[in-house]
Amino acid sequence: MNFFEHQAAARRASARLMLLFALAVAGVVLAVDAGVWLVTQSPKAVALASAATLAVIGLGSLYRIASLGDGGDAVARQLGGTPVPEDAGEPALRRLRNVVEEVAIASGVPVPRLYVLEDEPGINAFAAGYSASDAVVAVTRGALDRLNRDELQGVIAHEFSHILNGDMRLNLRLVGVLFGLLVVALAGRRVLEGARFSGGRNRNAGPILLAALVVMVIGYLGLLLARILKAGISRSRERLADASAVQFTRQTAGLAGALKKIGGLQAGSRLDGHGHTEEVSHMLFGEGMGFSGLFATHPPLLERIRALEPGFDGAQLERLQAGWRMAPPDGLQEDLQLGLAARDQPRLPDEGQAVAVAPGAVSAQVARPGADDWQRAGAIVGALPEALRDLARDRQAVMPLLLALLLDTDEALQANQQAAITRHLGEVVAAHALRIHQQLTADLHPMLRLPLAALAFPVLRRQPRAQLDVFLAAVQAVVRADGRVSLFEYCLGKLLDVQVREALAPARHVQFGRRKPGGVQREFALLLAVVAQAGNADDPAAARRAYLAGLQRILPRDHLPYAPPADGVLALEAVWAPLDALDPLAKQVLVEAIVDAIASNGRVNVAEAELLRTICGVLHCPLPPMLETAPAGERISRP
Repeated sequence: MNFFEHQAAARRASARLMLLFALAVAGVVLAVDAGVWLVTQSPKAVALASAATLAVIGLGSLYRIASLGDGGDAVARQLGGTPVPEDAGEPALRRLRNVVEEVAIASGVPVPRLYVLEDEPGINAFAAGYSASDAVVAVTRGALDRLNRDELQGVIAHEFSHILNGDMRLNLRLVGVLFGLLVVALAGRRVLEGARFSGGRNRNAGPILLAALVVMVIGYLGLLLARILKAGISRSRERLADASAVQFTRQTAGLAGALKKIGGLQAGSRLDGHGHTEEVSHMLFGEGMGFSGLFATHPPLLERIRALEPGFDGAQLERLQAGWRMAPPDGLQEDLQLGLAARDQPRLPDEGQAVAVAPGAVSAQVARPGADDWQRAGAIVGALPEALRDLARDRQAVMPLLLALLLDTDEALQANQQAAITRHLGEVVAAHALRIHQQLTADLHPMLRLPLAALAFPVLRRQPRAQLDVFLAAVQAVVRADGRVSLFEYCLGKLLDVQVREALAPARHVQFGRRKPGGVQREFALLLAVVAQAGNADDPAAARRAYLAGLQRILPRDHLPYAPPADGVLALEAVWAPLDALDPLAKQVLVEAIVDAIASNGRVNVAEAELLRTICGVLHCPLPPMLETAPAGERISRP
């Protein structure tokens, strides 16, 4: 199952969840009505009970979902998480940041915010948020102290699979659903306590007390059934996340080692969570509450280990427990002993290097990075000049840095862009952006532009909302300085705009698309025309062939003439919203069509690969840093 199929499955799971929630609500309402009728024999009381129960469930769910409107940050804070600073000096925190940055770059998504649950000695972690733009990854202090680098990579890769497969949004909805049912039980208990307190003074307290008892019991029964449903959904998603982590890292030892340490150490994966553990248990890497059977949110530990190492048995786990009881493992020391602290990294490709690619292979890469992508991500992080990485971590420098990535090399256009920055953010920021741009031109490989922006994103989204609004206005002004904008500059500006706006209001901007290709022919044609023209600016005939190659992939029965827009890349403003609303499987074909257009001449260079990666990011189809090459002799485009 690839990314697009996972997204379609997540959408179906979300729809099933809402259906089951509606059935659960209907069951609870009918049960409450029946209880009230038995006690009162009053139709008016039954109608009032129905309205009150629906209101309590609905308002309770809406309240809990609204309380999580900040996305992953809200969940991490409620569990007692402490943000990890960008310039953390502690070795364990630096190692965590390095691992997360490598995984994010390999996945083609912004680097998430990091939290540590300092008071938690168990080994656990979670990813939370509505989308990759507002995601956070949190790990316990036990995971930092006990896991070596390979094991930490396995855990982080597991959590990133939840980010990429659309699980996070479903997980937050589950929190709201369960809270709504819990409120019914709590309301019944509160009325019951009030009725008991006033029973001596109120002769009519008996029927009220009995009705409240019925409501409370029914509420808890509904909550019990909902928790069983949550656990079943969670177990299936956890098995998938384990498999995805292995596919990502191409080794089982790291993830299996982390699971063995959970089983072998006394603290296991238990989580205190400031009283919220049960509520978020389905988000965790390991079982946070110690439940089993129908209520277990994760498959049995031995089952998970055996899926990775089929010969492992319980006796081996007991021996590990005995050894670690005397000398608990130290993750950083294991790194030194196993030689994991530093590794040789492969060389980045030359700027002019071009490769043959297969559209199907590229679409299969979306949100499904492999071992090569992991290695390349390490090379990218290692190749970024330390001075630029320091700028990406600096709250005062992050905005000038990102604006510098958008500045053009043409002096006349650059002057207009500088004036736009000055109007919005002042001369100091404009001058700083220009100095950084000169540094980027001298020191930065083109393949490193988007990864550098990804590293800067966690710092950017910590800026005050008002300042971010001004920054986004400056980005758009720079992109539109005189209408002569390269496709890369336009798309990078758009990508920044999309990610920042989603981070500001995550619950509002993210949804699973449902549109079909037949309803967006015009948008398909416009995007392909712009891409074809940008890649073949000096050869109209080649641009037309590129356009037709892409169109043949996605709309083979339609005859839409090649008509590049007069306003160039700025015409793309009309296509993003309709194309982002596509059904996930339609997006897969769209990615393949763009590859067909870009690779119509038989090769794709680094700049074109980065262009494709940026477009995919705007359309929420994160693509790893380098494209999968086509096997020798494979046809990569149609004539």
